[in-house]
Amino acid sequence: MTEARVPLHTPLFRGDRRLRIALAGLPGGGKTTLFEAVSSTAPRRGELAGAHGVYRECLVQIGFDEASVVDLPGIRSLHHLEGDDLLALKYLLWGDERPVVSMHERSGPPVPFAAPDVIIQVVDAGNLQSHLELTLELAQLDRPIVLALNRMDEAAKKGLYVNVRALEQLLGIPVLPTVALMGQGLTALFDTAVKAAREAACPLPQPPSRHILQSLAPLSAALNRPEVHAAFRLPHPMLLCQFAVADGFIEDELAQHFPQLLPELRDLRAAAGASLPRPLAEELHADRHHCAASLVEAAQHWGAPGQRRDLRFWLDELFLHPQWGLIGSLAVFAAVLFVVFEISGWIDSMTTVRLAEALGGWQPQATGGVVGRAVVDGLLGLTGIVVPYMIPLVVLLVSLEQAGLMQRIAFVVDRGFHQIGLHGGVAVPFLLGLGCNVPAISGVARITRGRERLIASVLITFVPCSARSAIILAIAGKYLGAAGVFGMFALTIILIAVMGRLLSRGRREPGPGQVQEIPAYALPALRPLLAETWARTSDILTIVTPLLVGGSVVLALLAHVGADAAINTLLTPVTVWWLGLPLALGVPLLFGVLRKELSLLMIYQALGTQDIDRLLDPMQLVTLLVFLSFYIPCISTFAVMLRTVGRRDAWLSVALSVGVALLLAGVVRLGFGGLSVLAA
Repeated sequence: MTEARVPLHTPLFRGDRRLRIALAGLPGGGKTTLFEAVSSTAPRRGELAGAHGVYRECLVQIGFDEASVVDLPGIRSLHHLEGDDLLALKYLLWGDERPVVSMHERSGPPVPFAAPDVIIQVVDAGNLQSHLELTLELAQLDRPIVLALNRMDEAAKKGLYVNVRALEQLLGIPVLPTVALMGQGLTALFDTAVKAAREAACPLPQPPSRHILQSLAPLSAALNRPEVHAAFRLPHPMLLCQFAVADGFIEDELAQHFPQLLPELRDLRAAAGASLPRPLAEELHADRHHCAASLVEAAQHWGAPGQRRDLRFWLDELFLHPQWGLIGSLAVFAAVLFVVFEISGWIDSMTTVRLAEALGGWQPQATGGVVGRAVVDGLLGLTGIVVPYMIPLVVLLVSLEQAGLMQRIAFVVDRGFHQIGLHGGVAVPFLLGLGCNVPAISGVARITRGRERLIASVLITFVPCSARSAIILAIAGKYLGAAGVFGMFALTIILIAVMGRLLSRGRREPGPGQVQEIPAYALPALRPLLAETWARTSDILTIVTPLLVGGSVVLALLAHVGADAAINTLLTPVTVWWLGLPLALGVPLLFGVLRKELSLLMIYQALGTQDIDRLLDPMQLVTLLVFLSFYIPCISTFAVMLRTVGRRDAWLSVALSVGVALLLAGVVRLGFGGLSVLAA
């Protein structure tokens, strides 16, 4: 087996050394959309000190590095700022370390964390000029800047083409095309931001025109004093420009801290303006406006070259669109259900069912024969899981991943999964759980960690696998009709949503945000497909097989020695008193820990008929169905939980599933009883 080598760049930004990335830009550029695309399930919110501007912050994993990403209120300009805008600028300049000129302010630093190491300015590619004027101002901060050229798809629809490389050369900063709404370009954007911070690459100087510089030369020399720079801690070009346009904050602080210097500076500013055709502030603004217009003229033109709307374009329009993407996801969900219920069902009828029929006449009476039959039954049950249901489903989902579709679905459903404390990346294991919970939990263990792994693993145990779906179809479909089937699946979705909300409340931020990669479309390759399928199903042989066979032997021996009656009696408080079911169903319910279909077959045997509606009324049918669907999935799932989340949390999951099943089944029984009383 070949080893994959991943280059490790240093210094590594993790823990206390993690990066701080600020998202800045004009309102309407897509800054908030970009933040939500990479944010954690519960970003921290706060107000800038002394104002009402709300910022959001979350930890984001970027490869091996970590970054605190801060979504600031929109900023239109760095000049003449007040209130929230001024505090946002102060954060970009100083963070939680105030300069000398701000020591007298009662409100303290605007935020309780350090200034950003790198700024990502999010700009609208279809309205480039106004955004580039802010870029020219941000360049004066002397911090690494990365330009996110957002909404490239909308610009292309307008017929606009932006030469990214030309814009990079003109500004001296990295420029990355993105479509934040569809998750496109975000991986490269944040990788570039980390690289810019690591290299401390600042933008090229963008000084005013020569005639303005000449008129400002005396003012620049007078302002370029060590004590002034020590007090403001501002880059000199920015301090000069801010004073030249008579910025209120800068002028007030100069009046308080350098009153003897202020008259001279004002005289020099007036002299600089007198030598220009327009007032100094207007001249600087017009010059910046002209510079931005020149950048747009050099880097943007009408008519996107080579733009083709091929199949990949329309697939992205379907799977990455905020609304249409949900429809595309539902289509994939329907395909998965088709595989589970149609293709897998047919394979099951051609393999496991025929093997079971062939062995049906073997009913040994001796202890050795009983043990041998139990081992065969355990292996038969294992075959019934792996061959018809697990392998086809895993092959389908791995193929969709290699094709690039599952990553797009994960991005679209990410915001919905945030509501239950998870990221959209767990969508694939959740779909895999429709076939079998075992590889689904193994898949979750590989892509999550900590509390997020626990939440996802517990919730997957409530996903109706093929065995539980078979019971729903066998009981609800036969005796309760289509409404019963729909009601059970709807109840499952509601239960997962409610349980996710409850489990995620224990901790504010279960895990860091993720920059989800949107790969290019590709045809699945056979060898990687088989290797990944084996990786996701190998746990069956190493973990599940011994427990499934061992459990089958134990239960067979209990039945062989005549312990059925004792077991039924012990389970009376559950089956008869709480669930209102016949006493004989205790052992069949217990056998459900091996495999759910086994429970159903034993229910038929215990009641002496497959037409169980003759012996069970509608209330008992629904109660039985709810309990079977939600209590302990199977011993195989428990075995994988032991390995992935540990003994304590695995037993917690068992207790939770049993408790939920008992509670819901009891509520159903009481609800039916109440309706019967009202009807009477």
